[in-house]
Amino acid sequence: MSDLRDAAMSSKAWPFEEARRVLKRYQKQPPEKGYVLFQTGYGPSGLPHIGTFGEVARTTMVKRAFEVISDIPTKLISFSDDLDGMRKVPGNVPNAASLEEHLQKPLTAVPDPFGTHESFGHHNNAKLRSFLDTFGFEYEFISAKEFYESGQFDEILKRAVEKYDEIMAVMLKSLREERASTYSIFLPIHPETGRVLYVPMKNVDAENYTITFDDEEGKEWTIPVTGGNVKFQWKPDFGARWAALGVDFEMFGKDHSTNAPIYDQICRILGWRAPEHFTFELFLDENGQKISKTSGNGVSIDEWLTYASSESLAYFMYLKPKTAKRMHFDVIPKAVDEYHQQLRAYETQDTKARLNNPVFHIHGHNVPTSDMVVPFSMLLNMASVSSAEDKETLWGFIRRYASEASPENNPTLDDAVGFAVRYYHDFVKPAKTYRAPTDQEREALSDLATALSSEEAALAAIAAKNAKMGRDDPLPEADFSDPEFLQAIVFAIGKLKEFEPLRDWFTAIYEVLLGASQGPRFGGFIALYGVEETIALIESALAGEFTK
Repeated sequence: MSDLRDAAMSSKAWPFEEARRVLKRYQKQPPEKGYVLFQTGYGPSGLPHIGTFGEVARTTMVKRAFEVISDIPTKLISFSDDLDGMRKVPGNVPNAASLEEHLQKPLTAVPDPFGTHESFGHHNNAKLRSFLDTFGFEYEFISAKEFYESGQFDEILKRAVEKYDEIMAVMLKSLREERASTYSIFLPIHPETGRVLYVPMKNVDAENYTITFDDEEGKEWTIPVTGGNVKFQWKPDFGARWAALGVDFEMFGKDHSTNAPIYDQICRILGWRAPEHFTFELFLDENGQKISKTSGNGVSIDEWLTYASSESLAYFMYLKPKTAKRMHFDVIPKAVDEYHQQLRAYETQDTKARLNNPVFHIHGHNVPTSDMVVPFSMLLNMASVSSAEDKETLWGFIRRYASEASPENNPTLDDAVGFAVRYYHDFVKPAKTYRAPTDQEREALSDLATALSSEEAALAAIAAKNAKMGRDDPLPEADFSDPEFLQAIVFAIGKLKEFEPLRDWFTAIYEVLLGASQGPRFGGFIALYGVEETIALIESALAGEFTK
């Protein structure tokens, strides 16, 4: 364990770097509350999206890294601001028009447009929790509605009344004059309409812990700040939550970075040391636009899990969190294959390398073994050329390529086969665009078919390539079941036909034979699809059957 901890203390993996910053908070003495608290926030104004999951996944990675370098207990809280008023009706929900009359009501007072839960806020909270539970996160869920109404926030609310002028001074510096004239850190919930009100305060009473204000109709009200009658504005809410719970670490998107000093100041005013922060770049859709819960652009959690495993999603979340990433369906196959590459690498790595491997931060000490004997990208191409309608079609190819593989022995591969069929029909098939070969490509493809037809022709092509390159390499053993031998044949034809750069030859193969702009290592494709089947595929393409 000491060797592991020593390696972790010098690891450059970003979760360990963050964990070490958290540990510095308690160099002198452990936390009085008995644990280090990690928190993530969720605004349930729309359905949970991948960015929401990413915050929990990445925070869990830091928490797990902390547990390697320290024996201090940890806790992760997922806090939902479900008392927030609904500012606009989301565009991606059913019965949207029915929600118009509930604008500015707390999300937990807005009817559920899906008709499955007590409110819209409850529905979205349940969606988030369901996914986090499915993935196996260890967390405690806190609802703002329950937190305010149960009195758990009362002490901080009272302290905010006592420190009202000091907190307001912090806030007013960040506001334009027009906004500052009507601003208050408190948002009263109207005693009659239940709406969250954005109104200035006429009086803040530090003796009775009440606020006085006029509602939108001009009627004056005086209500206590405790018991769920009032909620914080969103910027003060950050600092207040940190102070109320004793938060030690929270990450958030780049769009919060300019406000982080405000959150910190308010937290300190309310009596708690500001937590450690980690700012990540935002997720973008395929058009480069920020992913939004309310607009529903980009890829949702459910959509990713329709086409790939949750582990591949966690892998995508681990990669370069400080770099903006486009979040669209085309990234899924790459994430799946890279995740399994890292699983295979982990088996032979030493401790230092393992701590830098993304799969450690996804799985901790229980990293599984990959049973993906065929890459996901290859499965997609198999589905494409075979127009696969079901899993059994692909398993027919897999069994010929790896006779020991089966759905029972390779459950992850079996899941991937199902994902590949689904992904092919939804994304690959509609986008398939074949083109006719150029004269150079036609000759090369014809020569490739010839080279695949016999051992003599294959070895002759490889020998001719060696001679053309001025090399005297010994010829390989002819084995048409070996992906490397098949790749050597493909490579030889490309060199003999003088494709420059050589990748133009492989691009031609993909575009003419597969109807795609990119594809797998073609030797592996031939081994999986079959030599005779590949020859037939080439002949069909040369006959113009794909471009009719």
